[in-house]
Amino acid sequence: MSKLLLVDDDVELCAMLAEYLPAEGFVVETAHDGAEGARRAVEGHHDVVVLDVMLPGLNGIDALRAIRRTSQVPVLMLTAKGDEVDRIVGLELGADDYLPKPCNPRELVARLRAILRRAAPHTAPEGEVLHVGPLLLRARERRAEWGGTPLELTSTEFNVLEVLARHAGRVVSKAELSEQGLGRPLERYDRGIDMHVSNLRRKLGSLADGRSPIQTVRGLGYQLLGD
Repeated sequence: MSKLLLVDDDVELCAMLAEYLPAEGFVVETAHDGAEGARRAVEGHHDVVVLDVMLPGLNGIDALRAIRRTSQVPVLMLTAKGDEVDRIVGLELGADDYLPKPCNPRELVARLRAILRRAAPHTAPEGEVLHVGPLLLRARERRAEWGGTPLELTSTEFNVLEVLARHAGRVVSKAELSEQGLGRPLERYDRGIDMHVSNLRRKLGSLADGRSPIQTVRGLGYQLLGD
C-alpha cells in the first residue's frame, strides 16, 4: 500500500477519496490547510502528496514552495479547471504533475500510479552510469551531478533528464518524453514537459560556450547535446 497525503479543504471530497482510494492500493491521510499539509509532507512519511491549489491560509502554491525547500516527495497539484497560470506556476516550483478539478477518481489513480512508477527504485543494471558532457547520471541510485555538483531533482525531472541522456545527441519528441518521463500519453495543450525541461535548464545552467545543454528543436522536441 502506498501512503498518500491529501491536502484539500473540501471535506466531502476528502471523505470520498479516503473511501475510494484504499481499494486502489493507497493508505490516505488528510490535511485541510496549506500550513499543516506542508508540515506533514516534509516529515517523510508519505509516498506521494495530492495538493489543492485553493487552500485557506497558506495556499497550495506557497505550500508547494515550502515543501520543495527541504523535500522532493512527489506532488500532484489539483488546479481549477482552465486555470493555466496555477498549473504553470506549480510545475515551475517542482510539482510532478497536475489534474484539473473536478477530477475523475480513476484518472487521479492513473496519474498517481504513473508518478509512483517514476519514483520507484530503478531497474537499471547496478553501477550503470551515464556520462553526457558535464552530466553524470546514476540511473539505479537516481542521482545526478552536473560538473561534479549534485543536482536536486524531483522524480519527474530525473526521469525526463534520463530519457534525454539515453538519447543524447538526437531529438526526443514531446510525445516520447511524456510517455517515458511522465508515464502517460501527451495531451493536447499539455505544457507539463515544457515546464519540466525549463526547470532542468535552470538547474543545469549553461555549457562552456554559453548554450543550454538542452536544445529546443522547433516542431520536433528536445535534444540533450552530446559530448
